[in-house]
Amino acid sequence: MHTRVRGWLLLDSYTPTFLLTITYLLTIYLGTKYMKNRPAYSLKNVLLLYNFSITVLSFYMLVELISAVWSAGYRLQCQGLHEAGEADIRVAKVLWWYYFSKLIEFLDTVFIVLRKKNSQISFLHVYHHASMFNIWWCVLNWIPCGQSFFGPMLNSFIHILMYSYYGLSTIPSMHKYLWWKRYLTQAQLVQFVLTITHTVSAWVVPCGFPLGCLKFQTFYMCTLVVLFVNFYMQTYKKRRLEGGRMAKVGELKNNHSNGLSSSLNGANSKQKLQ
Repeated sequence: MHTRVRGWLLLDSYTPTFLLTITYLLTIYLGTKYMKNRPAYSLKNVLLLYNFSITVLSFYMLVELISAVWSAGYRLQCQGLHEAGEADIRVAKVLWWYYFSKLIEFLDTVFIVLRKKNSQISFLHVYHHASMFNIWWCVLNWIPCGQSFFGPMLNSFIHILMYSYYGLSTIPSMHKYLWWKRYLTQAQLVQFVLTITHTVSAWVVPCGFPLGCLKFQTFYMCTLVVLFVNFYMQTYKKRRLEGGRMAKVGELKNNHSNGLSSSLNGANSKQKLQ
């Protein structure tokens, strides 16, 4: 354990993080079974409060991280673990909140289960939520400052966009303004690519940051890129197919309304269409 975080909530032992992760996975499994024959919960007001609370927390982490690394004189390309003295502790405190936010975000899945939106519980969804909470326990214990700031800074910005979107989507009058959902996935992919680039740059010009951690982060981010690209392609390919089917149905309806249902040259429209 890094001496700077000794005594901080949930960090002295891995056991609480592990048990909370197991509880999360069991909640998904048992919760879907429990809700199978029960009506879905609406949770509209709860979701509104939750999503905007996460938005506010993400905004705080973004602003505080930018302020902390700027005042500490952090380098963008590669920053070691012990170069900024006491200023590193300020960064570590924000990163603890980032770790803790991954526990709070387990509620994303709990709400999905209670609303019976089980199609949203994909491998990507569960893998991302469960792994991030555990990885960031490791980060806080071994590399709680320095180079570690970059990913959370980008992710906090993305979460401001994402959770504000989810919050607004609970308000029916706002739906017509929410045209930018597909761009959230694109923004997440850009975030992963930037994080990989930032991490690999520390291989090329090292600054004493543990190389094993850099390699692991690169590998993990690559798995997210693969999974998110697959999700994006599957989601929007499905929507294009559905849009094509709807267009064909609309065309048939228009033809029907334009008189093709009446007799033409002694043949009805059904025969014409056949």
